[in-house]
Amino acid sequence: MLFLPNQQDLDCISDNGDILGKIRFDILKDEHVFDPADASVAISDLDGASIAQRLAGLELGQYSMPMQDDD
Repeated sequence: MLFLPNQQDLDCISDNGDILGKIRFDILKDEHVFDPADASVAISDLDGASIAQRLAGLELGQYSMPMQDDD
């Protein structure tokens, strides 16, 4: 699983190159959430676990996401 920063999101890309979705910060919920790219893309158990681990790490401060400054 590869997590690539893109603007204020993290693109989640599987080992075979499929874009599974994005992790972003939801201001209304005050938490990081995963938005699937397409409902037709199957997410394996291993990829799902990697995404869940990254979400938990972001919430705990173990990881950070770059924020874009347009100023």
